[in-house]
Order: sequence, then C-alpha cells, then structure tokens
Amino acid sequence: MATGFSAKAASALALPVAPLYGAFLSYFIYHPPRRPYHKKPADLGLTSTDVSVPLGGGGRRLHVWLCPGDPDRVVVLGHGLGLSKSASLAHARLLNEAGYTVAMFDHRNHGKSSADRAFWDMSERHTDDVIAVVKHLRGMAEHASARIAVYGFSISAFPSFYMLRRDGECPVDAVVFDSGPALELRPLFRNFLAAGGLPIPGPLRTGPSRKAVDKVASTAAVAMLRVQWPPASEGAYESTPMLFLTGESDTMIPAAGVRALAERYPLAEVHTLPDTEHLQGVKTHPRVYAETVLGFLGRTMKG
Repeated sequence: MATGFSAKAASALALPVAPLYGAFLSYFIYHPPRRPYHKKPADLGLTSTDVSVPLGGGGRRLHVWLCPGDPDRVVVLGHGLGLSKSASLAHARLLNEAGYTVAMFDHRNHGKSSADRAFWDMSERHTDDVIAVVKHLRGMAEHASARIAVYGFSISAFPSFYMLRRDGECPVDAVVFDSGPALELRPLFRNFLAAGGLPIPGPLRTGPSRKAVDKVASTAAVAMLRVQWPPASEGAYESTPMLFLTGESDTMIPAAGVRALAERYPLAEVHTLPDTEHLQGVKTHPRVYAETVLGFLGRTMKG
C-alpha cells in the first residue's frame, strides 16, 4: 500500500511537467533513436546493392537496398516507425524468391537515411519518402515501364496509403499493408504508448501524470501529421487494388480499425490472421501470409 501511495504522490507532484513531456514524446515518435541493422540482405541469402535516393533539397537522401529480380515487377518496402528496413527482410526474401525486384528503404530519421529535424507536416514528409523511392526506380532504364507495388508496415503504412492522393505525380499499380493503417489516428498513438514503445520516467507512468502524458502526446502526434484523414474514396482510391493484412490479436492497430478503413474503398481486400499480434503475420502464419500476398500481387501486377 505504501508503494502505491508513493507512486500516486510522485505522479501528482510530476503533473506540472507531464504536458511538456508529452509534447517531447510526440516529437520523439517521429525522430526515434536509430537502431543498428540486426540483419542485412546477405544474411537471408539475398543479393543487393546500396542505392542512394535524393530527397528534395538540402542534400538529404534515403538509403535503399535494391534486390534484383524481374525488372518489370518491382515492390517497394517500407518499415515500421522506430525500426529500419532490416525489419522487412523476411518480406523481401518472400517477394524476391517469387521473382520480384525488391527495393527496401529507410524512412527519414531511420536507418541510414538522412535526418530531418522538422516537427510539422510529418504526413507529407513521410509520403515524400515513398514517392521519392518510386520515382527514382521509374527513372532507372530497366524499371521505366515496370509495374510497381508499394508495401507499408504499421504506422508507416499510413504514408504508403496516403501517397495515392498524389497519383498524378506518382502512380503505382497496387498497395499492400501489414498491421495498418486504420480509420482513426489518435488511438494508435495511445496504443503505442501503452505498449511501452516510448521511454516514460517512473513518476509519469501512472496516475494523473500518465493521463496527461498520453493525452498531450497522442493529440500532438496527430497534429504534427497535418493530415486529412481518411482520404476520400475517389481518384486512385477507387482504381488501385489494395491488400490489408491485419492480426486478430493486434493491440497496437486493432483489426477492427483496419477493416473500418478498408471498407471505404471498392478495391480493398482485408485478410485477418488469427492469433496474430502486431507485424507478426509473416511469422505466425508463413504459408497463408505468403499465399495471400503473392496471390494478390500475381493478380494485380500482370503485364
């Protein structure tokens, strides 16, 4: 009881700084500490070359692993927020073994890609990352007429979905999403905090301080996106085939929210994997996962 009372007292005393810390966390979400690659393509038997993709002005660049396959069928792979492209290596191997050229990239502020200290327009900035890679590939002679699909993961599935708003600038033939996106934005940031994905000091972890941290961090993180969500079902959202893979046991971005978003778009397919947590589908149901993804791409990327 004494321990519980002490925690409540510490939380109450820390309340004045809780909103400030929540604001810090909202920035931290988009500017996480960089993790070293836990594996590289060669570790999974993949042949790759390093590609540097220009990202607007200021000398910023995105780092890409390009795994050659059929030059006319290309899949661009992102990664979850706070991770790097090495987190998508299992998916890259699945696709490359099926014959696809795979381009894996680090978003800005992740892996070996350039830093971007901005705190505003984060949706457009991360969408720019996806578009920059697709455009760079289309500028390569061997991929100039290729059919290209984009494959997004977790919170970073949102810019892969949002890029369809700019179809006239950068058309793609299909999109695949693993563990996102969802209809509502604030809950996913609250869930991210609840999952322990961010550092929160002891006095701010419980009681009124924790409530203040969660409220400010989730509200500010959404505001920093400056996004019109969900996109209207028009233009490329009506004509682009979409596959949503979601886990039945996903508490970060629950399946119900993914389905609620997908049902707004006429060419969206949703596949819910039983007993599967966030981003774990390729591990929990490898055969079904592979059949679903490859079947979808086989139908939608025919020449």
